Amino acid sequence: THFISEWWESGDDITLIARPRRFGKTLNMSMLNCFFSHQYAERADLFEGLSVWEKEDYRAIQGKYPVIFLSFASVKGDTYSDVREGIVQTILDLYAKYDYLRQSDALNEKEKAYFDYVNGEMSNTIAAMALRRLSLCMSLYYGKKVLILLDEYDTPLQEAYVKGYWNELTSFMSSLFNYTFKTNPYMERGLLTGITPVSYTPLRAHETRSNLVC
Repeated sequence: THFISEWWESGDDITLIARPRRFGKTLNMSMLNCFFSHQYAERADLFEGLSVWEKEDYRAIQGKYPVIFLSFASVKGDTYSDVREGIVQTILDLYAKYDYLRQSDALNEKEKAYFDYVNGEMSNTIAAMALRRLSLCMSLYYGKKVLILLDEYDTPLQEAYVKGYWNELTSFMSSLFNYTFKTNPYMERGLLTGITPVSYTPLRAHETRSNLVC
């Protein structure tokens, strides 16, 4: 549980952890969810006697944040359509889980109506904005910005690279990640895990940003 305090004290808005399979990434993501999420507000017993519980500051924030926790681990397919459908279904499952938000007076009618726009036939634009809009609704309901935990973000991308629909998928996922993580004013912090190593090549004087290798 020392990882909880290490991550929190880093102060980073968005963290990417790239490690091999079977490294314990999903276990750590689940632990973060259990520690921070409102859904586990009554489960302090899970952390009593552990490293993170030694600091009173952390006892005070256990179970105090709205958390969006999702995984792309099972999003695989031979075609772009298959993978897009898997991502959309993951989003739909989240909206079904938080459908109770629609009954709250904290949301106006426009915000409640967005739950109807998020469906199996939604456009790429609506799908790309769906997690940001859910962040808005959760932050209004709980009165705090949201933590977003995305496990195995790169599983669909690996499928696309191997099976030949890279350009289609990266265009869609670029928009999804931009709205969810980069320009999301309702997100407190974000954490992504994956297995793909990320390398960085510093720019030389005559080179442009397109020379970066990730």
